[in-house]
Amino acid sequence: MRVVVVGGGVLGTFHAWEGVRRGHQVVQIERELGSRGASVRNFGLVWVSGRADGAEIATALRARELWARVSGIGFRSNGSLTVCRTDVELAVAKEAAGREDAVEREFELLDAEETRRRNPALKGDLLGALWCGRDAIVEPREVLKQLRNELEKSGRYEFKSGREIRDVSNQKLRDDHGETHEADVIMLCTGAWHGGLIRELAGELPVRRVRLQMMQTAPLEQQLTTAVADADSFRYYPAYEGPALDALKETPQAGVAQSNAMQLLMVQRAHGGLTIGDTHEYAEPFGFDVQSEPYDYLREAVESLLGQKMPQIVRRWAGVYSQSITPGEVVVRREPSPNVHLITGPGGRGMTMSPAIAETTYSEAGL
Repeated sequence: MRVVVVGGGVLGTFHAWEGVRRGHQVVQIERELGSRGASVRNFGLVWVSGRADGAEIATALRARELWARVSGIGFRSNGSLTVCRTDVELAVAKEAAGREDAVEREFELLDAEETRRRNPALKGDLLGALWCGRDAIVEPREVLKQLRNELEKSGRYEFKSGREIRDVSNQKLRDDHGETHEADVIMLCTGAWHGGLIRELAGELPVRRVRLQMMQTAPLEQQLTTAVADADSFRYYPAYEGPALDALKETPQAGVAQSNAMQLLMVQRAHGGLTIGDTHEYAEPFGFDVQSEPYDYLREAVESLLGQKMPQIVRRWAGVYSQSITPGEVVVRREPSPNVHLITGPGGRGMTMSPAIAETTYSEAGL
């Protein structure tokens, strides 16, 4: 069949990938000259550890399996450490390590010595950490291009950038260059773009947009052998809900962290620099600038964990992603007309879950 995928982010690219894998002819259309949205403005984490029970963790585990099968993208099965510096934080890690599915998630409670052995770069004060062996890393600024390069080898894939879709009807798409693209099936994976044509086709959707701030540093001399989170991350992931987390939440976050809904996530890039974040802003209209105070807070948190000065910041940026607001819903799916599928709202789970979301789209559509 001829499949047209609209959207050049990670969700759209894996819908193109799955289409080619199943033997279809795929055209992928992106309105920017290259991907510029949340799919390249993130940590590159395949983040299984904190996912909610049920559909969310099942989707994340399947996606992790699919990510590991893709060749030529530098997939790194590094795992993660969520570092604890107080007894209250460590109690959350201990409770998580005692979950019935702890083996499936590859959770393990580590003391301070075991934590430093797993990641020797963590030379600051800490009591221990929660290890998750399922977590992994890809390079967000590179992986989409790498996936497209692999797709082009099939001879059944074409990527067209700098084109915005203006009309979808009768299994045809018209772009703003005046070109018409015929399709047996249309996949709309337009990320945080909910207005314009998407609103005309699907109406108001149960999604919200979320803005975040992040940064990247110059290379760190030491190797960061795992992804790293601080214990504030426990507050934002449903897998850690329980009495121990309730006790942790009785102690509010630091002022700037609480007002910006912050957690520390830190990943070392292949070139040695650190990607560090992040904040969460939910009320629109979003600011058009970035705020310095959260970066200062993150610097202090990083230096506390590393036990040394953080490398120079070389990039700062903001990004916006689309998140479903329906409890228990991994992604929003609509079929505004026959053989036209809209898939949006994975939230901060897009990089993790896109391979499995795409697989489900094709399976449910009988493709």
